Amino acid sequence: QVQLVESGGGSVQAGESLRLSCVAPENIFSLAAMGWYRQAPGKQRELVARIDRGGSTAYLDSVKGRFTISRANAKKTVYLQMNSLKPEDTGVYYCNARVWQDYWGQGTQITVSS
Repeated sequence: QVQLVESGGGSVQAGESLRLSCVAPENIFSLAAMGWYRQAPGKQRELVARIDRGGSTAYLDSVKGRFTISRANAKKTVYLQMNSLKPEDTGVYYCNARVWQDYWGQGTQITVSS
């Protein structure tokens, strides 16, 4: 059972920052494109940011300029730095590792109040 371990969620005020972390097993992390998804109540899960093995990144339009995804290969960790948070960023954030299949973290709640 592949396990992605997330940390860093919480409740903040609009305009504040949070950083999410996700640790993956070495045999997965070294091969995977890593990403962060989120799911707001009543909505479908959406891709927030992705980083491939070479470090190329992609972002959801609504988070561009505010969120930054990065990976620390030696630590087998992917990060999501979230600045200038907005209430519409509220949701459960999931770490994803895509190799020959998708692996998911357990999810961490982020609540942004106005």
